[in-house]
Amino acid sequence: MISQSKRTFGIIAGEASGDILGAGLIRSLRRRYPNARFVGIGGEEMVAEGFHSLVPMERLSVMGLVEVLGRISELFRIRARLLDYFFTTPPDVVIGIDSPDFTLAIERRCREAGIPSVHYVSPSVWAWRQKRIFKIAKSVDLMLTLFPFEARFYEEHQVPVAFVGHPLADRIPMEPDTLAMRVSLGMNPEAPVLAVLPGSRAGEVERLGTLFLEASRWIQEKRPDLQLVIPCVNREREKQVRALVDALAVKLPVTIVRGRSRDVMAASDVVLLASGTATLEAMLLKKPMVVGYRLSGFSYALVSRLVKVPHVALPNLLARQPLVPELLQDAATPESLGAAVLERLENTDERVRLKGAFTELHQTLRQDADEKAAQAISDLLENTGR
Repeated sequence: MISQSKRTFGIIAGEASGDILGAGLIRSLRRRYPNARFVGIGGEEMVAEGFHSLVPMERLSVMGLVEVLGRISELFRIRARLLDYFFTTPPDVVIGIDSPDFTLAIERRCREAGIPSVHYVSPSVWAWRQKRIFKIAKSVDLMLTLFPFEARFYEEHQVPVAFVGHPLADRIPMEPDTLAMRVSLGMNPEAPVLAVLPGSRAGEVERLGTLFLEASRWIQEKRPDLQLVIPCVNREREKQVRALVDALAVKLPVTIVRGRSRDVMAASDVVLLASGTATLEAMLLKKPMVVGYRLSGFSYALVSRLVKVPHVALPNLLARQPLVPELLQDAATPESLGAAVLERLENTDERVRLKGAFTELHQTLRQDADEKAAQAISDLLENTGR
């Protein structure tokens, strides 16, 4: 239903992924409210959709404790400016997209002032620090989740929630064109491909890079025809990976690509990767995978006590069963990772089974997330009489 009312939507996105979600949400909301105004904090994608950003989004994009501490005064000033604006010219609803440490506090203040609040992308409260759910319940009128298991958690705690699906599931085709991707990357279309993704951050690559390279060498000794490809998120990670390859005692033939991680995974037969969002992309591309991860001894001991879920890889969490191997900490050795990859390279029946399971999960997540999120927000406005 199209409304001619002049709605104002306050939206706060703090990083690139939130900017993309925000842009899609604005497009869908504008179809319902052609005269709407969108204001808050967002990036280039949102601005291109007519969004007015009061502060450059880059000022919120900080990572790491030291960097946050160095910018904390500025972050408090930005929050105060945003709240002052929302209280002076109240929007019909405030929508925080991810970045919970920054956005949830604003949502709570707005809700206390009588402005409905929505949070888009659940914090991992279902996995650890579960008592945060009580703070979230006081902060939001509606939680929008990307995954169904997140929605179940909020329902159990009587927090209003809508599962909207994952935008990646909408964008990634059900059948990836593996051959076309191999050709575009200049690879031999006939030889098997292993995509190796040790992470996008310097610390991850430092912890996992050599381990994954040694596992790759172990596999290639058994399968000399195997093509190894490592995508790197930027120039810095590329330099880091090249240095790790050069430091190996035995030369390892590997193709290093800057960017294009999704293309590299689409071109592959199997993916060896760190836990994280990349496991979701590999699943949506229907690729068998092996997940490996290591933390410092202290961090692992701490995290293993706090985490309340049986799996770390998103495909396993979504399926509620171990579809893909997770080799963590001491279990992650070159030999164990290599053997798991080799099994998935050579076991045709397992590859067919996995493709079927991944296809079902893809269909579950393919909900037209932008539209479902916009509809849930529209319903909230109707239900609150705004």
